[in-house]
Amino acid sequence: MKRIVDGNARYVAGNFDNKDFSAGRAARAAAQYPIAAIVSCADARVAPELVFDQAPGELFVVRVAGNFVNDDGLASLEYGVKFLGTPLVLVLGHSGCGAIDATIKVLKDGTRLPGHLPTLIDALKPGVEAAIAKKPQDLLAEATAENVRSNVRRLSTAKPIVGRMVAEGKVKIVGGIYDIGSGRVTMI
Repeated sequence: MKRIVDGNARYVAGNFDNKDFSAGRAARAAAQYPIAAIVSCADARVAPELVFDQAPGELFVVRVAGNFVNDDGLASLEYGVKFLGTPLVLVLGHSGCGAIDATIKVLKDGTRLPGHLPTLIDALKPGVEAAIAKKPQDLLAEATAENVRSNVRRLSTAKPIVGRMVAEGKVKIVGGIYDIGSGRVTMI
């Protein structure tokens, strides 16, 4: 956790440690030992290795629009914690998330989305509905935070692997929000 927090502080300040991404390539070809798994949004403005100033091989990243965990994402995280020994999982939401905003519009305004987008909306509903019930001043920000909290809760009890490893103290699940404008990650 300290390496992640310190890396974000370096990123915000513009004082990067990791400038040569070719360094360590031979070692990475042999094995990977990520310090954290990041459940991140697919948003092109969110690049976890940069946000946390980590070199290739240090983060195990699962990305999907809206940074939620479905069965496919859970399987990836199970692999990371069980077989790679990843001790930390961070669910990372971000400011101005288009997937969360679209979910709000579907739930509040009845907007209809084409293709497979309704499946994405269904996955994001629990966090957005919890935020709507609070009647916050900034619904998008609160829905983003509630989505992160919802996915942290899901992972903390996910069977059969992740929840057990959390209970055994082998894995920690945390949540954070990345502010695209400042670069700062606030843990929630």
